[in-house]
Amino acid sequence: MPIDLSYPSEVQSLADRTRAFVREHVLAVEDAHDGDIAAAGGEKLRIELQQAARDAGVFAPHAPLEYGGHGLDMSNRAPVFEEAGYSLFGPTALNIAAPDEGNVHMLAHIADPEQKQQFLAPLARGEVRSAFAMTEPAPGAGSDPSALSTRAVRADGGWRINGRKWFITGADGAGFFIIMARTSGEPGERGGATMFLAPADSPGIRVGRHLDTLDKSMIGGHCEVFFDDLLVPESAILGEVDRGFEYAQVRLGPARMTHVMRWLGAARRGHDVAVAHVADRAGFGSRLGDLGMVQKMIADNEIDIAATRALLTRACWELDQGEPAANATSIAKTYAAEAIFRIVDRSMQMCGGLGVSADLPLARLSREVRPFRIYDGPSEVHRWAIAKRAVGAAKRAKRDSE
Repeated sequence: MPIDLSYPSEVQSLADRTRAFVREHVLAVEDAHDGDIAAAGGEKLRIELQQAARDAGVFAPHAPLEYGGHGLDMSNRAPVFEEAGYSLFGPTALNIAAPDEGNVHMLAHIADPEQKQQFLAPLARGEVRSAFAMTEPAPGAGSDPSALSTRAVRADGGWRINGRKWFITGADGAGFFIIMARTSGEPGERGGATMFLAPADSPGIRVGRHLDTLDKSMIGGHCEVFFDDLLVPESAILGEVDRGFEYAQVRLGPARMTHVMRWLGAARRGHDVAVAHVADRAGFGSRLGDLGMVQKMIADNEIDIAATRALLTRACWELDQGEPAANATSIAKTYAAEAIFRIVDRSMQMCGGLGVSADLPLARLSREVRPFRIYDGPSEVHRWAIAKRAVGAAKRAKRDSE
């Protein structure tokens, strides 16, 4: 079977232009504000950076062509998203930051024509932001989505939604919400969820406090959101009733992989900073980069970068073939989340005191990438799922052989 790991010329060109754009227009802004997007200007900065990205021809690489994007599939997104992720603000500039990027992907696959016109088109163009409201405080949906407790019931004129969400990324200032609510069954039961679309100014939606987290680069924060007798019309249903968990997989697998792409770019920046430092810094009679212990850290970083890319390539290929890719995305996400943190952590160690200071970007990169081992499913949950599939396959093989 022939294997071609090269990218089409137009994709490589887009990656190269993204690399230049991020270095020329974005890195300095990130550095000036220590990676805190609110301190850097928040929504005003987003608008400015996205216009610069449009001018550079690198805006919305993932969005469908008919909505002004480049229409890249999952495999071809990888080099472009990685270059954007080299700066913590790069994904926002290209309109490929979470949750908007994942919501564009899902709406393009599931929304009906009217919903695409109302929600997808302005989101893809960067005219509004969005939020995906699924996670709930205990005992509601978290790592176990079947615990979903937000409820939607039929009412005159449509559906009435009540519930409380939290850790909803980008909620403050979002133009609309994609709401996961239970339409049948009870918490703990599989199935029975439906997705609804609602403009953020709908009566019954209230954005509460920001939960203060380690990461500071995602615009709109991670917020509590309350749905109090929110009435939405029948046309607000995204897809079909009771198929919300199924539709969520359209978003979650690809979104996990685009997180890998973006944060791999951030980790690569950390590695580049560290290698440049040890190649120049003298100590113990030589350059630090000539010392065996430092060389081991450099080599381990190179291995983690290469292995992450390889697992990502496999998972994206499966997604592009239309496969569920549940195991491949779990494997890639789990390995990458831990490898990316290791890369940044070793880079800090190589830079010594400077590594934990604000003089270099490493401390803030560490702050930003650490949550990835929890976001989009904790490593432990993915390991449980991977093992469960392996054991299930072994049991089936034994039954088939008897």
